[in-house]
Amino acid sequence: MMTLPSFHIVIPARYASQRFPQKMLADLSGKPVVQWVYELALKAGAQSVTIATDHAAIEIAAKAFGADVVMTRPDHENGTERLSEVAKLQGWLGDEIVVNVQGDEPLLPISLIHDAVRALAEDPESEMATVACPINRKEDIFNPSVVKVVCDAKGRALYFSRATMPWDRDGFADGANVIAEGYPALRHIGLYVYRVSLLDRYAQMPMSPLEKWEKLEQLRFLHQGIKVQVATTPQMPPHGVDTPEDLQALAKKLQFQA
Repeated sequence: MMTLPSFHIVIPARYASQRFPQKMLADLSGKPVVQWVYELALKAGAQSVTIATDHAAIEIAAKAFGADVVMTRPDHENGTERLSEVAKLQGWLGDEIVVNVQGDEPLLPISLIHDAVRALAEDPESEMATVACPINRKEDIFNPSVVKVVCDAKGRALYFSRATMPWDRDGFADGANVIAEGYPALRHIGLYVYRVSLLDRYAQMPMSPLEKWEKLEQLRFLHQGIKVQVATTPQMPPHGVDTPEDLQALAKKLQFQA
């Protein structure tokens, strides 16, 4: 296994959220959610860890717990655009590696960050990497909220979809939805690692028809022929904070771990 290369971590922290407004600043066992993520990221051994936000309230809170903060434009459509702006403002070179760590993932395993960084570094033809894990539950295989990925022989993504894939033609033919032994379903985990040179080009990439229909941003890259390496992990990481109920569940989990 190769030595872990140098990399940066950027934590996009948007103030507005449809399902859970201001969740980045929500209290989780005495600290804002985004502080948990920042402190986790510091343990990953990155060259730098930066919170990228669009709101003064998050900037003030982040500086209060000692974080490096970059204020970004409020009109970004997604975290990738925010990463691109940070990379330019920081003057990072095209061959440097940047990890997008979601600001609502306070229990993200550091090993996943390392696996994704290493996967990208070991594949010079790929310009970004992500993570996936096996799907073991039948209900997840047929759930459109669970994003699936299929890969080629080199571990690169062929396609991401909300649909069930690969389709077991014989096994699913009778509608019984019986999952055959060895069925190679992979669940996509939304951790992304980029080369800065790709982020520089991202703003010029139009939304692809596939992205429009699936509502999956990563399809924009595949549509443009970008190679995406996929690191695999044995199991799904802990769920992040999408709703107030998620926050309560995580608080109980942290209390139990203490």
